[in-house]
Amino acid sequence: MISFVAAMDENRVIGLNGSMPWHLPNDLKHFKQVTYGAPVIMGRKTFESIGKALPGRQNIILTSNPSLDAAGCELVHTVEEVKVLGDGDEEKEWFVIGGEALFEELLPHASRMHLTIIHEHFNGDTYFPPWEEKDWHVVCEEQGHMDEKNKHPHTFLTLERKQ
Repeated sequence: MISFVAAMDENRVIGLNGSMPWHLPNDLKHFKQVTYGAPVIMGRKTFESIGKALPGRQNIILTSNPSLDAAGCELVHTVEEVKVLGDGDEEKEWFVIGGEALFEELLPHASRMHLTIIHEHFNGDTYFPPWEEKDWHVVCEEQGHMDEKNKHPHTFLTLERKQ
């Protein structure tokens, strides 16, 4: 099963100049809880923004560069290869973690989305694709806790595609 994991503002901004335009430790903790021990799939730019393989996960990078230096990662070269990975076992989640082009290309194939919605507006140059709300239902919604380290109001949502 292909699932998405993303954090976005209310305008679907997910990035600015190759990084997230906010600092939200709660979201990073949530990301780790959701993806730890599972395969994560990312585009080259997302990998470069992270800078290394994510520990405790199978890291798969979609890239057209067959000689990309990505220690600890597997390379795939087409979206079709990603689809094949996610289509095999409906119980196993393959987490797509970005970026914009990969989310957009795989949205029709995603079965679940783990989203952090930050209830503010940020400047950005990278966006999560729009989705048809009528095609999805909320299976979990949790308000994020704000404190001195987590200064942005946020909600954790899990959506599943309607059958």
